[in-house]
Amino acid sequence: MRHVIIGAGPAGIVAAETLRKLDADSSVTVIGKEPEPPYSRMAIPYFLIGNVEEEGTHLRKTPDHYKNLGIDYTQGEVASINPKGGKVKLVGDGEVAFDRLLIATGAHPVRPPIEGLDLPGVQHCWTLEDARKIIELAHEGAHVVLMGAGFIGCIILEALALRKVNLTVVEMADRMLARMMNETGAEMMKRWCENHGVAIKTATKVTGIESSGGGGEDTLSVHLDDGSALPAHLVVVAAGVHAYTEFLDGSGLKIDQGIVVNDHLQTSAENIYAAGDCAQGPDFLGGWNVHAIQPTCTEHGRIAATNMTGRDCGYSGSLNMNVLDTLGLITSSFGEWAGVAGGESAEEVNADDSQYMRLEFKDDHLVGALALGRTDHIGCLRGLIQSRVRLGKWKSKLMQDPGLIASAYVACTKSA
Repeated sequence: MRHVIIGAGPAGIVAAETLRKLDADSSVTVIGKEPEPPYSRMAIPYFLIGNVEEEGTHLRKTPDHYKNLGIDYTQGEVASINPKGGKVKLVGDGEVAFDRLLIATGAHPVRPPIEGLDLPGVQHCWTLEDARKIIELAHEGAHVVLMGAGFIGCIILEALALRKVNLTVVEMADRMLARMMNETGAEMMKRWCENHGVAIKTATKVTGIESSGGGGEDTLSVHLDDGSALPAHLVVVAAGVHAYTEFLDGSGLKIDQGIVVNDHLQTSAENIYAAGDCAQGPDFLGGWNVHAIQPTCTEHGRIAATNMTGRDCGYSGSLNMNVLDTLGLITSSFGEWAGVAGGESAEEVNADDSQYMRLEFKDDHLVGALALGRTDHIGCLRGLIQSRVRLGKWKSKLMQDPGLIASAYVACTKSA
C-alpha cells in the first residue's frame, strides 16, 4: 500500500507517524511545500519574541526522526491531483503515485484587495521565512502597523508588542476578535491592549499602502478610510486565512469552506482523505465546519490515518474553541459562544479587573462559553460542554451566578 500525505504540518506529521505504527509494511510519503523541516506555525510567535530558536518551532527535534521511522519526507509543491489515476502532480516536474492519499495542506493567509501589498516592508506572518523578515524590521521603537485583530492577529500583536515596537493595529470589524468574543469581552480586550501601549483602531479599513517618498526609516505610508495615514517601517498583514484547496480545481472533490469529509475524514473520493485546517468535517455540536486549531488538526491526522489502514475509526466531531494569551490577558471561547436560537445566557462582568464570563445554555445543557481573565475555569467550561451532561438544578444556579461553574462541573460530572 502506498500512502501519500500532502502537507507537513501537525495533521500530516501525526498521520504519517500513525500510518507507520499501524501499517509497518506500507510506504509513507510526506510532501511538504516549504524548504524547512516540518514545523508548527503556532510556534512562530515564540520565535518572533526570541523565546525559541528556529529549531524550537520544529515538530520533531530528534535528528533523522522521519528517516528512522521509514517516512519518506520530500519538499515540493503540488500542482494537481488525479483521484482516479492515483497520481499527485508536482509543480515543475514529477509526480507521486498513491493508493491512498491524505490532504493536510492547512490554510493560507487571505490577501485583501489593497494596493501596495507587494511593497518592501509589507509582510504576512505565516511562514518561518516571513518571521525572519519581520525580525529584521521589527526593532525596538520601529513604527509598525498590524492589519487585523482576529485570533491570529492578536497572537502576532503580542509578539510585536513584546519586541517593543511602536504598534498600531487596524481592524475593519467593529471589534477585536469578532469571531471569538462578543462586544463586552472585545471592549475589555481593546482597553487592555491600549493600557499596554498598543494603539487600536477598530471599524477602520486600510485603503492603500504606498512608499512615503520621504527620508528616514518610515518608508511606508498606510492610508485609512477616515482620510488619515500612518507612517510605518513595517506593515504586517493578518487579514484572516482560507483553506488551501486551490490546487484541487478540476479534481472532482467536494469543496465548500474546505474539503468536505465524512465522519471518517474521507472525502468524496473513496481513496482520498483530508485533515486539519483544509478539512470541513463534523462539528461536535452537530454542524459541519472548518475548525482551524491544532488539537483538531492532530486528532484529524490520527483518525484519518487509522481509517487509511482499513480500520474503522469514527470521529465524534471537533469542538470550536480558542484560548489566547494577549500581553497577560487570557481569553477563551468554546462551542456556541454567541448563543443559540431559543437558548438562554448568563454573564458576570468585572470590568475594573478585566474579568468576564458568559455562559450559553440550550435547555439544561451548557453549549457555549466565553471567559476573559478567568483561567481558573477554562477546563470546567470545556468539560461541561463536551460531556453534554445535563445540568439539572445547577442550570438555575449558574444563571444566577456563573462563577459557580467549578462546583457545577464537579457535581454534574460526578453524578453523570
